[in-house]
Amino acid sequence: MLSAFPLSPETYTLTQLRYDLRKLKAHGLLERDGHRYAYRLTEKGTRVALLFVLFHQRLCGPLANSLFHRPPSQLHTPPTKLQIAYQKADASLQQIINLLAASDSQR
Repeated sequence: MLSAFPLSPETYTLTQLRYDLRKLKAHGLLERDGHRYAYRLTEKGTRVALLFVLFHQRLCGPLANSLFHRPPSQLHTPPTKLQIAYQKADASLQQIINLLAASDSQR
């Protein structure tokens, strides 16, 4: 954590790390990777992370949007499962936004 983020041992203690790991595991977002002290996202954790990315992209501005749309290339590769799930969730979120805008304009 300390090397991945701009944190110091004084601002993010070992106790806080243990607390965060315990909470993430309790909510089913993380699981231990074998018998090592390594963790990975569960399927639920991946879906929750994707949901946060979608909300950030749609509600926090077009800058985040540009990170997920690749420019067209001549060597088109088929979309991955994650890209397909992202596009479906993005379309569903757009539909919710459209419905909210329609109901707001009827008032």
